Amino acid sequence: MLRSHTAVAWYLDGARTHVSLAGDPVAAVVVRPSGESLFVFANEADRLLAEELGDASDLEVVRVPWHEPLVPAGLDALGALDETDAAADLRAARAALLPAELARYRALSREVAEAMTDAALAASPDDSERAVAARLSGDLAARGIDPLVTLVAGRSRLAHRHPLPTDAPLGDRAMLVVCGRRHGLIANATRWVRFGPADPAETDAERRILDVEAAFLDATVPGARLADVFATGTAAYASHGFDPHEWTRHHQGGAAGYAGRDPRAVPGLPDVVQLGQPFAWNPTAPGAKVEDTVLVGSDGIEVLTLDPRWPTVTVAGRARPRDLRRD
Repeated sequence: MLRSHTAVAWYLDGARTHVSLAGDPVAAVVVRPSGESLFVFANEADRLLAEELGDASDLEVVRVPWHEPLVPAGLDALGALDETDAAADLRAARAALLPAELARYRALSREVAEAMTDAALAASPDDSERAVAARLSGDLAARGIDPLVTLVAGRSRLAHRHPLPTDAPLGDRAMLVVCGRRHGLIANATRWVRFGPADPAETDAERRILDVEAAFLDATVPGARLADVFATGTAAYASHGFDPHEWTRHHQGGAAGYAGRDPRAVPGLPDVVQLGQPFAWNPTAPGAKVEDTVLVGSDGIEVLTLDPRWPTVTVAGRARPRDLRRD
């Protein structure tokens, strides 16, 4: 039984499974050796079938009254396996993107990066964080992208790792963070914009956090255990002049795709990196953070959230984002 947005959207080839972004999926799938059954609330069925599923002739469609449980409880009595009982196997099954999925993901990632560049270029020091977030979220929505996360921190709030936007002005430096979803896939990126001259200490921290990210990316190769990639990346904090415990103050990212992190990397995680799998590592320290959605390709790491307009610096042979200067 597939019940989560992550699993159902993946199984239904990118169908939108929500009405409210904060709500449960309006559809579930029961997969049997003999075929699949789509359980969908009756008041959502016609729209879902017409606009999200295309040819659904291979699905048994079960229309469920809105006031009843989406999946009958009786299925549990038949020994049905819930997705939570097969979480690791399902992650492995959807880890490597198929060609059609990858085409969608490349387009999504590029547009997320473009929207972030547009928002940064339109911003001014007097803009409130909420005004910037509104423009950014609106641009994403206009592109058919659900803004699952839109964070903006101006100078006064850079100490916060997850800065939900407020009325505070940007000031001379700001961080923008986006997690955008389309066709069930989620692209993640962080960008920094600066108004006026650089601060040498901040510039140094920015450069060193890119070196930490490089350790994560260099270790993200097919066949590597995520536990080992995580250990390599977190050890790099001390190697590059940060507090060795800095990694404990914010999550470091992990595999990406149909979930913001699929899964979020933690010590000891046994999942294995696959060829064709997306990742989004996000090492961070006070006043410094980097985050892009990348793909483990046959020729190494491919950055997906890329906009040629954004300034970059080369680190470990890769173009990595630096502050966008607005003088």
